[in-house]
Amino acid sequence: MMMPYGYGYGYGFYYDPTYILILIGLALSLLASAKVNSTYAKYSRVRSMTGMTGREAAERILYQAGIRDVRVEHIRGSLTDHYDPSSRTVRLSDATYDSPSVAAVGVAAHECGHVLQHYQGYVPLKLRTALVPAANIGSRLGLPLILIGMLLGANSTLVTIGIWVFSLAVLFQVVTLPVEFNASHRAVQLLERQGILAGEEVGQCRKVLSAAALTYVAAAAASILQLLRLILLFGGRDRRD
Repeated sequence: MMMPYGYGYGYGFYYDPTYILILIGLALSLLASAKVNSTYAKYSRVRSMTGMTGREAAERILYQAGIRDVRVEHIRGSLTDHYDPSSRTVRLSDATYDSPSVAAVGVAAHECGHVLQHYQGYVPLKLRTALVPAANIGSRLGLPLILIGMLLGANSTLVTIGIWVFSLAVLFQVVTLPVEFNASHRAVQLLERQGILAGEEVGQCRKVLSAAALTYVAAAAASILQLLRLILLFGGRDRRD
């Protein structure tokens, strides 16, 4: 008997209640994205009292930390800011590089927080870096392996391998959380300690970075929910067969 709204293991369509997990993950991601965009837009219109741009703030933080071999470069795009440890480069986006706003300075300081993590051997960052190859494999091959396993007569071994491989991508998302939260914590401390931001600007910067952190929380939650759905759908197949 065929039932609508899902796809069975070779038996046709049926209602799949686990789709609610995907919808929850999607809703969390959309809410987090809207929050960071609105918060950044608000404080990107607030000029810092020092008038320092994101680039100048980053260069000052690195100089005060005694780090001389990390460059600060411009990269196109919106909120594409990142630190590349392989080339020792902090790349700041269009909205950050030349902007003297509280939001821009906060984002630039956040990336410098990653630089300090790298130079101080911050353990969660080391773990995340080590997980990058495995996470790439997990995100690219996990679901295809499960699909192939289903097409090959619901091969439980291949499906199980696919779930375990996908879990590597989930683990990467989870490990990313302390790395990002710590970088933001460092950023606020550095900006206040060095006088780049002061007074209510510090609180405004904290709001920007907290909103940005929500995107990582939402991504991790969505990945965990996806993994949970896969386990619910396929984890007990051996017992059912």
